[in-house]
Parts: sequence; C-alpha cells; structure tokens
Amino acid sequence: MLHYFIGNLGHFFVITSFVAGLAASFTYWRATLAGELHLQNQWLTNGRVAFVTHGVAVVGIIVTLFVIIYRHYFEYHYAYSHSSLHLPGQYMISCFWEGQEGSFLLWMFWHVVIGLVLIRNRQSWEAPVMTIFSLVQAFLASMILGVVIPGLDLKIGSSPFILLRDAMNDPIFALQPNFIPKDGNGLNPLLQNYWMVIHPPTLFLGFALTLVPFAFAIAGLWQRQYVEWIKPALPWTLLGGAVLGLGILMGGYWAYETLSFGGYWNWDPVENAVYVPWLVLIASHHTMLIYKNNKTALRLSFVLVLSVFILILYSTFLTRSGILGDASVHSFTDLGLSGQLLLYLLFFTVGAIILAVMRWKEVPFSEKEVGTYTGEFWIFLGAATLCLMGFQVLVPTSIPVYNKIVEIFGGRSNLAPPANQVEFYSKIQLWFAAVVALLSGTAQFFWWKKMDRAAIKQEIVSPLLITLILFALLLLTSRITNPSFMVLAIAGLYIVVSNAKVLYRTWKLNPKLSGGALAHIGLGLMLIGILYSAGYSKVVSLNNTGLLYNRDMGTEFNRDNLLLFVNEPRTMGGYDIEFLGERLEPVNKRGYVKRRDVEETMDPFKVIARRDIMFKSNKLYSAKDTFDIYPENTFYEIQLSREGKVVATLFPRVQQNPAMGGILPSPDIRRNLDRDLYTHVSAPMNREAEPEWSKVEELRVKPGEKFFVNDYVAILEKVQRITELPGVRLTDEDVAVKIIIQVQGEHDTFTLEPAFLIRNREEVGRVPDESGELGIKISLLNIYPDANEFLLGLQTRQKDWVIIKAMEKPLINILWLGTGLLMIGFSVAMVRRFRE
Repeated sequence: MLHYFIGNLGHFFVITSFVAGLAASFTYWRATLAGELHLQNQWLTNGRVAFVTHGVAVVGIIVTLFVIIYRHYFEYHYAYSHSSLHLPGQYMISCFWEGQEGSFLLWMFWHVVIGLVLIRNRQSWEAPVMTIFSLVQAFLASMILGVVIPGLDLKIGSSPFILLRDAMNDPIFALQPNFIPKDGNGLNPLLQNYWMVIHPPTLFLGFALTLVPFAFAIAGLWQRQYVEWIKPALPWTLLGGAVLGLGILMGGYWAYETLSFGGYWNWDPVENAVYVPWLVLIASHHTMLIYKNNKTALRLSFVLVLSVFILILYSTFLTRSGILGDASVHSFTDLGLSGQLLLYLLFFTVGAIILAVMRWKEVPFSEKEVGTYTGEFWIFLGAATLCLMGFQVLVPTSIPVYNKIVEIFGGRSNLAPPANQVEFYSKIQLWFAAVVALLSGTAQFFWWKKMDRAAIKQEIVSPLLITLILFALLLLTSRITNPSFMVLAIAGLYIVVSNAKVLYRTWKLNPKLSGGALAHIGLGLMLIGILYSAGYSKVVSLNNTGLLYNRDMGTEFNRDNLLLFVNEPRTMGGYDIEFLGERLEPVNKRGYVKRRDVEETMDPFKVIARRDIMFKSNKLYSAKDTFDIYPENTFYEIQLSREGKVVATLFPRVQQNPAMGGILPSPDIRRNLDRDLYTHVSAPMNREAEPEWSKVEELRVKPGEKFFVNDYVAILEKVQRITELPGVRLTDEDVAVKIIIQVQGEHDTFTLEPAFLIRNREEVGRVPDESGELGIKISLLNIYPDANEFLLGLQTRQKDWVIIKAMEKPLINILWLGTGLLMIGFSVAMVRRFRE
C-alpha cells in the first residue's frame, strides 16, 4: 500500500515554508520602512508570526521526511535512495542529509533556530536583519519546492517527497504502478561512521551562522547605521568561526579515520570551498576587532563580512551544481538545480555589491595613521595574509567554473586543476601559515595600544630566545633539513611561546581575557603537529624484495607497499608484519569474526557460526548461531611485532562501495602518545576471480592417519553420516557422509569437511572443502569400505594474500591537542563577547 498522506503532508509543509518565508521577509521589510511606532510594531508582529509559521513548517518537513526514512517507505525516491532495512538505527539520521534535499533542510533548520534567537532578543535590529534572514530562507525553501510552473515547463526545486515511480523511468512501473521495492539502496557505507552523524550538522550550523554578520552588515548599510552593527555582529562572527572551524576539523578527522590517502586534508575542491570562507571569516573577525578598539578598518570589515556569506553561496554552487564533475569525490550530483543555485548566488552577490557601492562614500573612514608599532598594523597584516591564503586556494579550485564560462560564450578552455593538488597547495599554504603565525605571535603583545621600539623589543626578545632554543633542540632530535619546514617550525614555536607569555599575563589579570591567547597557542600546536605528521610521516611497509606488483601503478605504489601472504611474517621498517587472515564484522557485537568460522546463507546479511566463535578470549557466538554481519566490509587482521613483542594488531577495512567506484579501503590506526601507526589495504585479493588450483593429487588415507598437503600436517580424524548438505536437498534414500580433517597451520588448527553423496546407488556427488589461508582444497573422491580407506583429491594454490601500506605518523597528537585548545580559546572569547 502506498503511503500518500505522509508525502502530501510533507509537500504541504514545503509550500507553507516557502510562502511563510516570503511573507516574513515582506512584513519585516514593511516594519523596517514604517515610520510610526505603532505601524512598525504591527508589522513586526506579523513578521514574527510569519517566521514562526515558517519555522513550524520546516520542522514539519523534517519530521515527515524522517518518518518516511525510518518507516522504510520505499515508494518514495528519497527513502529508496538513502536507506535500507539493514541500516543500523544510529545511522538513520545520516540518511536525512545524505541527499541534497536533506542537507538544504538541515541548513534551513539551523537558520530557523538562529532566527528565533534573534527575534527573542527583540533588539532594534530585528526588522532589517530578519528581512534578510527570511529572504534567504525563502530561497532555500525554493530548492526543495519541487513544483512545475504550468505552460513554462519550468521546474523549481527538487522535492524530497517525490514518488519513486515519478523519479525513475523503469518499465516495472508501467506494469505495476503501485510497485514498492522490498529494500532500498541504503546509505553509502562510507558515511556509516559516527563522525558523519555529527560532522554535517556542525558544518551546516557554521554555514548558517555566517548569515548573521552578513545580515547585520546589510542592515547597517541599508539603515545607514554604519558603525552600530559591529557590536551585535561581532560575537556571531566569532561563534561562526568556531563552529565552522570545528566542522572542518571533524571532516578532517573523519577523513583520517575513514579514507586511505594517509592524511586528514586532501585539498579536494569541496574541502577548499569550505576552507576559503572560514579563512575570510577569521580575517573579518579580526578587522571588526580593530574597528571596535581603534575605529579603523570599518570599510574592510564590510567587505570581508559580505564576502564570507557570498563565498558560502559560491561553495554551495560549486558542490551542488555538478560543475565540479569528477574533480571532487564529495560533490553532489546535479539535480537540475544549477540555474536556481546560480540565481541564489547572483541575487545576494549583486544586491550586496550594489548596496555597498551606493553607501560607500557615507561609510566612515579613518585617516588616522596606523603605525608599525601598533596592534592594528600587525592584525591588519594577518587578516590580509588570511585573505591571500584563501585567494590562492580559490583561484585553482574555480577552474571548472572558468572553463564552463568560456564554453557558454562559444570558446574552449584547456585549463585543468592541479594534477597533484596536495603538493600544489601545501607548498604555498605552508608559507602563508608561517607568516600568519609570526604576525599573530607579535600582534598579541600590543594589547590594543601603541608601543615604542624599546618596549616592543623588550616584549619580543625573551620569546624569540626561547623559540630559538627550542628550535635548536628540534634540530638535534628531529634532523629537520627542509628550509620551508624550518621556517614553519620556528613560526609554530614562536606563536606558542609568545602567546604562552600573553596567557600568563592575562590569566593573572582576568581569565576571561585569555581566549585569544589560547586559540593562538592551539594554532601553533596545530602547525607543529601538521609539520611532523605530514612532513615526516615514515613508511614502514617498504618493498625490498624487488617484486613489481603492478606496472601500471607507478614507482611509489610498488616501493611503499608490502605483499603479505597469510601467516607469513615479513620484517620491514623495524617491525615484523604478519597478515593473519580475513575477518568479518558482526552487527551487534564488538569484535571480529574469522571468515572461515562462518557459513554463508541466502541472505548476504546473515551467516551461521560453524563453531564457537571467540574474540580476545570473549565468546561472541555459539556453534550454529545465526547472526547479522555487514557484508560490504572485509577486515584484514595485520599484526605488527618488534623484538618478539606484539606492538599492534590492526584491522584495516576494504569496503564494496559501488557509489564510490567499487572497492574502497579504510585504515586502522594504533594510537600512541608520540605517534600513530597507520595501516590500510592497498590491493586486496580478488575473491570473485576463480583461483588457479593445481592438478588433483589422489591419496588413499585411513582414519587416524597423518598426511601432508601443501607442506602442512593433516590428519583424517573421523567420518560421519550427515542429513544436511549446503545447496543440496537430501531424501531419506540418499547417503551422504563427510570426513573431518584437521590441518595444523602456523597458528591455528583448521578443520576441513569434504562431503560425499550417493543417490540412487549410482549418482555420486562430491562437495569439496577448501582453505584459502592454507591454499588447499580437499575432495572426497571415493570410499573403500573393505579397506577402511578414503580416496582424497588434494589441490593447492597460492595462499590468501593482501598488499598493505603501513606508516608512522609522528607527533600527530600535538595536532589534535592544538585543535582542542583552538576550540577552547574560541569558546572563552565567544562567551565574553556575548556577555558584552
């Protein structure tokens, strides 16, 4: 039965949210223009009612869509595309924002929350600020409207409540219009991660918060209150910088844990599209501080604050219009919204520019000279450097946009994004980061007052000496030789030392003033952590055998990866590295299950335990238990030892992920205080390919007799009658037996159970058993009752193998410590600004 009501209700809420958003914007606009107080109050009341109605409608959309997802109404395209019956409950919420429509909804929801907070404050800014807020909400609501204008054949938005039969051109719907699939495609397995439950909401909250200072800046220009907007906008700018930065850091940590490129930042175009607005947002916060304290840089603050939100809209266009194509693994597919997204971007960009140009000459401009020995000078340089950092990233990231513009005008562009984007961006951004660190470390000493040369010299000498001493110690212990790394190390140490001095001073004066120093110390620690974990990452899986794994993969792949056969340790990089076999992950238990210990069923999500299953001395399942697994995931148990002692046992994963191009490896990480041991699978064995077995070697064996197979000792323990045979329906007249053979492997004893079937006294069926870990297959070819012997067919092949890459990431915990201090610093400063 099709559930029409819930979809119709959701669509009603979408239309209501769009209309109410427009109504709120109109009524707040009238309230802004109303001259008389009683008229202004009436329009304000209407505006509040309209915005609250809009907020209720947005919540209604979210509830109805989540019901469709959670109740598995697969007749709806959104539920079918993003959820499935086997999806764990904790990831159901991630289905909500995997698609474009859901992520727009998440963005709208945060705008509603922030808008209600602004309304509750009932400040004089409410009318002009909420005019902008509501207009943005109307644009966002139009993205999920999903209506077609009659006569024009113009579709506005993509509805999350469209039925599957209306979205897919499948012949089955012509035959069965009410056909409902039994299961959905499911959530991308790569997103089935706890970070993906919290990272997108945090990131979109950061997006939403950038609207607040933008709205205040527009309101300031509109109402000619060119100075007054700074104070209410400043804490929101700080909050936006903190939350958006936290969202970016969460994404980096997710990439480090989940992807296999060996780091936390890959300079992907979608990553860049968020990174650039954050840099400009931090720069705008500092220029606003300059104006608040010294009445300079007001015009620059306007430009930067307006640019932040426009850059957010530009990043939305990049990631959702399909213009990036294959340039990014993160970008959404084009849902036909590129025209709307472009209109959204141009409307606010052109509108902001026109308003700024009209009011530019009226914006107060200070002609006061900014001296070299003032904090404003150094902060201004820092803000300028942040903007240049963003510009250097933005230009190459926008190459697909340039190419598209050239094509529109009939030309052809051969520009291409950097081939090695990590190297291209990192080698330039490194120098920018060093400059920012040096400027930040120096600017803190001025404390918003002018200092003479002698005073600043006295302030800087001791931090510089301590920095140089620490750097000398680093040279002795770390052997830093790269000049750019030396500069980054000095800059990172200097910002930590100088701000530690400022922190000591401000903590004694007033701990509430310590936010800036804490944040800057965190930044310095991050730079040091990045320097060591990325610049001095050490590959411990070097291939010194001379074996060429794949000619097409290049020198680096063949040099830095190690071929491991199961249970055959190799010594590399100071470690004995051993592959112990493939493992599966049960759904409801913590631990891993050996693949050989389970029997597959017709349902790929369920397996049957062949024997009692143990993991780290804990019993997970008893023999014959049926339990659920994640069939798309295969884990590879890798043990690293040093001097006979196990250092780490890691379980890197390989995931069957058609949405991401097939096979996708994820690392496993052993975290130590001074370094991480990072391991991922580079090339798994292809289990779908038929293995090449040797010719059958026949051997007659008696019960209890030992024999050799592939250099392993085996013994035929016993024979027993069976009544069940996988894949075969047995009758009472059938005779089926199996023999139980124990084979002693390097670490474990393996049990193989080849079977023999007699039907109608003539037909003979044989079911061999095999072990990929031992590289053997045993068949029961015949039985000789008189001699009490069994004829075995023995075959061998190459043992199971895997190609892995293992790396040491030194001092990466300094990076994570720095991110924590950065967020603490933001929080302390933010609380202070809101209280003001």
